[in-house]
Amino acid sequence: MQRLIPTLLATALAVSSFHALAAADLVLVNGKVYTAEPGQRLMQAVAVKDGKILQVGSDAQINALADANTQRIDLAGKVLMPGMIDTHSHPVVAAFDSLGANLQDEEKPLPELEQWILAEVKEGRGRAGDVISIAGVSSAYWEQSRELGQVFNQGHWVDQPLVLGGIDGHTGWANNAMLKRLNIDAALVKGMSEQDRSYVGHDADFTPNGYFSESRWDQVRSQIPPASEEVMIKAAREAVRINNQYGVTAWMDAASNAGSGDSLFDFKATEQSVGVLPLYRALAEKGELNAHVAALMIVNPKSRPADLEVLAKVMKQFEGVPNLSFPGIKVFVDGVLEYPGQTAAVIAPYKNSKKNGQLLIEPEHFGELLAAAEKRDWIVHMHAVGDRAVRESLNGVAYARTLSSTPKAHSISHLQLVDPKDFPRFKQLGVIASMQLLWATGESYTVELVKPYISASAYGYQYPAHSLQKAGATIAGASDWPVSSPNPWNAIAQAITRKGPLGVLNANESVDRQVMFQAYTLNAAKTLRLEQQIGSLAPGKQADLIVLDRDVFKVSNDELFDTQVLKTFFAGKQVYAPAS
Repeated sequence: MQRLIPTLLATALAVSSFHALAAADLVLVNGKVYTAEPGQRLMQAVAVKDGKILQVGSDAQINALADANTQRIDLAGKVLMPGMIDTHSHPVVAAFDSLGANLQDEEKPLPELEQWILAEVKEGRGRAGDVISIAGVSSAYWEQSRELGQVFNQGHWVDQPLVLGGIDGHTGWANNAMLKRLNIDAALVKGMSEQDRSYVGHDADFTPNGYFSESRWDQVRSQIPPASEEVMIKAAREAVRINNQYGVTAWMDAASNAGSGDSLFDFKATEQSVGVLPLYRALAEKGELNAHVAALMIVNPKSRPADLEVLAKVMKQFEGVPNLSFPGIKVFVDGVLEYPGQTAAVIAPYKNSKKNGQLLIEPEHFGELLAAAEKRDWIVHMHAVGDRAVRESLNGVAYARTLSSTPKAHSISHLQLVDPKDFPRFKQLGVIASMQLLWATGESYTVELVKPYISASAYGYQYPAHSLQKAGATIAGASDWPVSSPNPWNAIAQAITRKGPLGVLNANESVDRQVMFQAYTLNAAKTLRLEQQIGSLAPGKQADLIVLDRDVFKVSNDELFDTQVLKTFFAGKQVYAPAS
């Protein structure tokens, strides 16, 4: 009997397992199934049970798992993939901007711009209290700050506060009526430190011309009257809908604890700094958070290890919210590269100013912060645009590696400039490259506002995706929405072609679509620290699935750019299909 009992137990377990497998809730068959599992070929079908992947295999294998109660979907040869994952986004802010007056980076002649703003206000968009606030404004306008003043400081605008928010999130412009309200005048600018003054556009006599960047822009932005809770819930709901529409089922919110009145670039966290987290919780309580949100806690760049405790207390307030996780912290290492901002930290000085931009961290202490984060089992996600900022970010990780026995997969986002000496360090240090490759295009932002001002050698490595990938770096996909579209298909195609209205940007930095498919699936899941739950189609992982309208393995790059999602599933439940 002693020998028989294990045999009977094994038989019982096998029968139990068979019955579990035979009870699929959903099967999707007759397709091209990309699992994102390394080295695995295309499959035909997928079975789902209790919101998780039950099995991936042939049509025959998966059909055998269906019974009379199983929902069946014939893919009719369509491609099925894991849900897309965005490793750097601000979706609630982006969706809020989309509900108001938003230029979406379009450049209009100034007389036309004025008429457009007046028309938007007449239609009920663009007002925040008594301030007119316009989002998505192109950086190309900042060279015309004085001309903006000639239009928006006279007539109708003398007493009407107006704020133009730059699409990059780092810059903006305010008219004299708004400056007067904020008590920003020549005397104030003259009394600023040299660094703060560099964030304010001004004449020789210190009279401000309306342009602001980084922390000084934040001070202007923070005085725009906030939206109601009802409007913000609507924006959060819209953020989920838009992402699901593009097949995005997970994202890293890169400043989740910062609210509309907070300064992102000089942030001082408190236990009351909860940002958009209550909005995610509200959606989750309604069963409407149809995405995984990896919420990063933003910290001041000059933070010390002791400063992390307050962030832990904020995380504790939202512990247990479904689909909300807290992988770690986000740090601004520098600013932006484009003229006139030029706050990105660069190795070779800008040709016009002879300065090296603004390094926001203190290199001698940054490694201590990384090491302290690792002790809390947190990752650090770093905003680094310039090559010096990238190098100092890597230096910080290198220091933490000397202290930690359990290194974490930290990530650096943006990576507009990377010095070739630093390419191999990503693999050596296990740092993930979170890249917005929709930006890898020949356009005003990469040519006219950058090329005349930086060294030729640095310019040759703008958004160096191929060089990083060749050096063994893990590439992860990201949008930085609202700075650019959250549509991953646009970014995937752009990473391949790198073409734009002003030509191809560094063609030798192109990567193929296989690299990008991994960048938006399993590699992105690793960045969010969710690779055990999502990112590929493997038994036991959550059934986040998308069905596409074209064969993304065979269509041209132009056709790839226009890929549409036909169905999005989150935890086995369909959460998006186009309106019929």
